[in-house]
Amino acid sequence: MNIIELIKVIILGVVEGITEWLPISSTGHMILVDEFIKLDVSAEFLEMFLVVIQLGAILAVVVLYWQKLIPFDYKNNWKIKKDTFSMWFKIVVACIPAAIVGLLFDDQLNELFYNPLTVAIALIVFGILFIFIENYNKGKRSKITSLNEITYNTALIIGIFQLIAAIFPGTSRSGATIVGALLIGVSRTVAAEFTFFLAIPVMFGASLLKLIKFGLAFTTNEFILLIIGMLVAFLISMLTIKFLMSYIKKHDFKVFGWYRIVLGIIVLVYFMIF
Repeated sequence: MNIIELIKVIILGVVEGITEWLPISSTGHMILVDEFIKLDVSAEFLEMFLVVIQLGAILAVVVLYWQKLIPFDYKNNWKIKKDTFSMWFKIVVACIPAAIVGLLFDDQLNELFYNPLTVAIALIVFGILFIFIENYNKGKRSKITSLNEITYNTALIIGIFQLIAAIFPGTSRSGATIVGALLIGVSRTVAAEFTFFLAIPVMFGASLLKLIKFGLAFTTNEFILLIIGMLVAFLISMLTIKFLMSYIKKHDFKVFGWYRIVLGIIVLVYFMIF
């Protein structure tokens, strides 16, 4: 295996592991990073790789939140945990808008919006939104301070915001859902946790769709690159999720808003010049 390609995949895995959970757009960063490092693979494999690498990030959520995610109490004769089942039903409801659009228009959306200009604009717009919402909410008490308080209506609203990210790369799936949650009075920690859990079926479904379209005709090289990318994404995601949950207990999301604005401007300038 070419060591240079291996290093590129490790870089992409690190980028995925950091940006999937911070509200700064993983897909946007992956598209932009690939503009510079250019993996030496087919266009079909690259399109699949940039999505399926997210499975590594999903596994980090499952490992870290296993107790909250499993709907059975295995320490108490596998008793059903009704609150957990209820949470999963709400997650399914939140997934419906993005699932419908993804299944019907995945290829068309890729052709229309998967480009640096769209990424840059989405980075800037949602960066401004983060700053505006945090300023608007300053001093206000959150209406929803636990996962159990999220209603089906709340879940659907968050799912509609997630749809924006499904359409426009650079928006950030976590960024869009957190913005939507904050707007309707969900606390930062609950918004972040619900976003993590919502990612499991969404990212698994998106990855499965890409794998089906690509087929299973991997070369040995391609398979190794994908596994390494997923493993790196998993390890970095573990650290990133822990950092984010610790950070937002004492800070707001405005720093991510400013980061998005600055990065978006840099991207716009770069692609206008080159």
